[in-house]
Amino acid sequence: MVDYGKIYPQQVHHRGSSIVSIKVDSSFVSCRGGYATWFSRKASDPNLLTAAIVCGPDAYNNFGDHGDNYEQTEPATYNNAPLLGLLASLNSPHTAYDQFLSLPEGALQHNPMPQLKPTPASAPGISQSYLLNLLFQSLSSKKWIYKGSTYYKYSNAGSYGFPAWLDSLAAGKSLEFVYVHSASPADISVSSYNLV
Repeated sequence: MVDYGKIYPQQVHHRGSSIVSIKVDSSFVSCRGGYATWFSRKASDPNLLTAAIVCGPDAYNNFGDHGDNYEQTEPATYNNAPLLGLLASLNSPHTAYDQFLSLPEGALQHNPMPQLKPTPASAPGISQSYLLNLLFQSLSSKKWIYKGSTYYKYSNAGSYGFPAWLDSLAAGKSLEFVYVHSASPADISVSSYNLV
């Protein structure tokens, strides 16, 4: 991830990050000129790009942190933003307050959840859990031929939940999954979740 931890990519292949700001240099930067001048330079990017994901290491787990190495340093900001935002909100505590709201104090009324009393069969502490459904979309809906090659556009829906061995996800825990598909990436979204 860009700007995540102590070691992170410093030469991201991104026009807004790699090319100097117009406030510093007001001369026009053409597409090819910007690539030749800015993406191949050795210094770190002049503009900070935060909260993006870069493509990552190659098949041998090597990472070339060079601006002209677009296969590994191209950031995915707009494609992953909804999923990252959703996962971040699921990971955050559930309150009636939002860090971006600028409301006067007392404008929102906070009604805490009633405390549940543990039954004798339960553990001493009660933790929150999530019941989650993931929605995958990817079916062939369009086909075209270009220069002798056939290309497909995919769009479908398939809904998946937790694996059979998992009923819910406790607070602070995570679930990783791998989705391998030979065609274009699927759109993945959380279709529903229940706070238990």
